[in-house]
Amino acid sequence: MVTGLAAPPEPTARQVAGRRFRTARGVVLALAALIIVAIALAALKPTARETDLDPASPSPGGSRALAEILRQHGTPVTVARSARQAAELATSDSVTLVTRGERLTPAGIDRLRAAPGDLFLVQPTQDMLAALAPGVDEAGPSFERTGAPGCAVRAAILAGDVEFGRSETYNAPAGAASCYVSGGHPRLVQLPVGSRTVTVLGAGAPLANDMLDSAGNAALAMDVAGARASVVWLIPDLPPPGDDSGRKSLGELVPFGVKLFFLELLVAVALLALWRARRLGPVVAEALPVVVRSAETAEGRARLYRAHRARDRAADALRSGVRERLVPLLGLPRGAAQDPAAATEIVTAVALRTTHDQATVHAALYGPAPDGDAALVALSDLLDDLERQVRES
Repeated sequence: MVTGLAAPPEPTARQVAGRRFRTARGVVLALAALIIVAIALAALKPTARETDLDPASPSPGGSRALAEILRQHGTPVTVARSARQAAELATSDSVTLVTRGERLTPAGIDRLRAAPGDLFLVQPTQDMLAALAPGVDEAGPSFERTGAPGCAVRAAILAGDVEFGRSETYNAPAGAASCYVSGGHPRLVQLPVGSRTVTVLGAGAPLANDMLDSAGNAALAMDVAGARASVVWLIPDLPPPGDDSGRKSLGELVPFGVKLFFLELLVAVALLALWRARRLGPVVAEALPVVVRSAETAEGRARLYRAHRARDRAADALRSGVRERLVPLLGLPRGAAQDPAAATEIVTAVALRTTHDQATVHAALYGPAPDGDAALVALSDLLDDLERQVRES
């Protein structure tokens, strides 16, 4: 054995912290990346205000300017605050312009489906699309600010380029007109549904006060909304408290950005698990490059037990070792040391050759785990005393 080796110095707090950081930096970096992506998604998603696309609001996001221009050009605009009211006001020669459709309940959507006249849906929900514009599905957001018509819809041709800002895009069914295509999907879809014409617009910016004079926004909004003799402008009020007719599931209430965040988190955890797992392999037995003193090995294992507060494992190791050494001295087979059925025989034999009674010997060799460091030290002293007395007897 190698003797005279100095014990390695205790690591400093800085070294321990650095080692722990290097071990966990992969997880930390993955979580930091996910947080940055979540913040970016939250920043990109616009915040809706109460007055957005309200035909009575003069705020930048309101639509009072468009409503007044339509009236000045001879198209009366009637504001409805519920789907029931809009259905009662609609006629076969009117256009029902629907904004803030996320406030509509399923019952309200059904009323709009049964109402006469054309529909102009601005940023509709998927439920509205399924009921009022069958075959049209959401295809994802677009961040191209402007777009050219690229279709044969008269209102789009007259308007020319339109400034959308952030907009939804759609999958259009066969027979529908697809305008202002971005990323292969249109931002405006017009299709016949029965005897009516339904127009779906993926952005509210062309109708807003602060964007109405940009590019061909005003022309597009006026020509689509004013295509008939009158306009019924529906901006629904929030459902009253206790009205569960529009109750949605938890999955529908969770924003898309939150779902994407947790999906990315699952992917990151899976990749991290694969990265860590590929470093694991079968246990390989190999010779130590140097001879290590037994005292150093025992001290190292003791530190590991102490670091993890594994008093139960430490006590089991001490008891197992003592039983292995006592069994040959007692004239019992070696297999009895780890055989629970031989416990009574071992305890009786040890008690006969020591000054301790059977209860004390049983507690020492087979008792419960110590509840503290002091109890573990006391157990170690008792085991040493039992082994010493058996050897001397």
